[in-house]
Amino acid sequence: MSKYQKVVEQIEQNIIDNHLQQGDKLPTFQDLMKQYDVSKSTIVKALNILEKRGVIYQIQGSGVFVRRRKRTGYINFLESQGFTADLKEFQMKSKVLAVELIRPNEEVRANLKCAAEEQVYFVKRLRFINDQILCIEESYYRQKYVPYLSRSIAEESLFHYVEKALGLTISFSDKYLHVRKLDEKESELLELEAGDPALFVEELFYLSTGEPFDFSRMVYHYEHSQFFVQSNGL
Repeated sequence: MSKYQKVVEQIEQNIIDNHLQQGDKLPTFQDLMKQYDVSKSTIVKALNILEKRGVIYQIQGSGVFVRRRKRTGYINFLESQGFTADLKEFQMKSKVLAVELIRPNEEVRANLKCAAEEQVYFVKRLRFINDQILCIEESYYRQKYVPYLSRSIAEESLFHYVEKALGLTISFSDKYLHVRKLDEKESELLELEAGDPALFVEELFYLSTGEPFDFSRMVYHYEHSQFFVQSNGL
């Protein structure tokens, strides 16, 4: 993990640990540089990321301030770091349905820019929030970047594995949303009725190099999922 990413995590954790509220002022650039023993450019980059995430806001000439946190239990649609980052106060669990090394179909190859002979890991999970079903998740990981996956790894945070164990930096993502009715297989997994409404999200995750490495599809339980979006200016 890069220096600025560590600083991002440390500042955000400090805000949580000290129960800072909207409008509370953070230390100056100089103080932050001393506190985390990093350069000004690293602090600038970390603060810009936190501002994009809606954690802080900056006022030129006045300083850096805490931004009001989201409502508890809501998933940030602009976040690219998985559920763990958004739902820290909840118990998140995964039931692994499949982990396979496969030849991707045309759609997956097009999204991940795979070569014809390249293999990908397919992971299918049920995600739970406080023992309630949150969503069905199907993900395809390029073996070029994620050389090994197992069921035990998939039971935990895959983004944590990618960043901590593999040393990769997840940078941004593209999301595509639509609403339709559940089919029989989906409704059975979500313990709903066929024909119930559901939000479907396709998401393509990129590394800091700009290379796509994870193409995922999520089908959300309409009773157990809530979302929010923060504006970062007009």
